[in-house]
Amino acid sequence: MPGVDTNLLVRWLMDDDAIQTNQVKLLLATTARRQESLFVPLTVVLELEWVLRSRYALGKPDILLALNTLLEIRELEIQSEPAVERALHAYRMGNADFADCLHAGACWSAGKAPLLTLDAKAARLSDAELLRG
Repeated sequence: MPGVDTNLLVRWLMDDDAIQTNQVKLLLATTARRQESLFVPLTVVLELEWVLRSRYALGKPDILLALNTLLEIRELEIQSEPAVERALHAYRMGNADFADCLHAGACWSAGKAPLLTLDAKAARLSDAELLRG
């Protein structure tokens, strides 16, 4: 099972380059026909959120929709999917950045919570804690 880079997911989600979007659609169709899956590293999920927010100026609701859509695609195997699901829930419910939510979700998923942080906003996450002197 090969992995996919952020740019493939951006093309598929944003449909902003017809040739590349079609290449990705063909890849997904071929993967589905073969009953296989493509691996999405956790770092790609993190970068994808950043690209959607910074390059495409998507707001939180649209980013949540895009990332939830990825979780529903059978042809994609998301690394540490429970951590991503937990991060999306925290991001939806709070004010922390998605990156902080994902860091905390990854700690939780690995049984290593809380995430220690100096960021007061991130420390409000249920899986994070403010480091005190």
